[in-house]
Amino acid sequence: MLSRRHLRIKVLQALYSYFSEGFENVNKGERELHLSINRFYELFLYQIAFISEVHQVSQKLIDDAKQKLLPTEEDKNPNIRFAENKILTAVSSNSYLNKLIEEYKISWVGENEIARRAFAAFKNTPDYSKYMNAESNNFEKDKRVVASLIQEVLADFPPLMQIYEERSIFWVDDIDMVNLILMNVVKSCKENKIDDIFNNLEFNIDDEDREFATELFRQTILHSSEYEKFISDKTHNWEVERIAIMDILIMKMAIAELLQFSSIPVKVTLNEYIELAKLYSTPKSNVFVNGILDKLIEDFRSKEMIKKTGRGLM
Repeated sequence: MLSRRHLRIKVLQALYSYFSEGFENVNKGERELHLSINRFYELFLYQIAFISEVHQVSQKLIDDAKQKLLPTEEDKNPNIRFAENKILTAVSSNSYLNKLIEEYKISWVGENEIARRAFAAFKNTPDYSKYMNAESNNFEKDKRVVASLIQEVLADFPPLMQIYEERSIFWVDDIDMVNLILMNVVKSCKENKIDDIFNNLEFNIDDEDREFATELFRQTILHSSEYEKFISDKTHNWEVERIAIMDILIMKMAIAELLQFSSIPVKVTLNEYIELAKLYSTPKSNVFVNGILDKLIEDFRSKEMIKKTGRGLM
């Protein structure tokens, strides 16, 4: 589930904590990194469980309305489109997801009011109204409304964010990534094969990716002073202390990848860290980082410091 880009983000976050909090040794920082990665999957399951909770709220409101002493015609014949949404129904009933949720001991018991408020907020959105009032429905519309629920409400619902912030220091930074992945999963679902998508989600990283994240974190720290000198030599009009700390960390990570990871193409490294600068630093950082890395790559190549192996990397 976590791509190499996501792992680079986790390493960047761990490095920021390491240098900001003054960890005494690299091993402690590595433990924090791996804890952060493991808890990312837990947050993903929490968000899936909350979506199911919102879905159950929609169904319960319909059932409660039918039990009124004097139900209206609308109560008797409710619009059940959202309650019977194929994506939401599949998520709520998926045995694989439910087993993982149970194993992680994830529960929203006692927090039903938050799910009720989230559903109420979503009912007030144009996307919900358009979905419910359309003359006809299809699977693509089911997908779009679930993606809208995630993007328009759950991505920034204050009561939900407060709970996540209280449960883990990592989750405030992770929630955007979780929602992006979850939206992509929803959009990739195919009718009659919804369970296949969710059943194939990986809730851990393989040994190769874990080693990549560990080594990137370790090499960036071990060569930090050396890499800072490389950067300083290419920023003659700037003192390193005046450059945004995230820019420095991003460039140090890029240098580590360029010099220490022989199987990753230079172009891939350059593109990935320019994207990280766009996401996690100042508005003009990507241009600044791109310019410095271009100079460094040219310098490293002239000194034959970049050694890539494998087909197409020489």
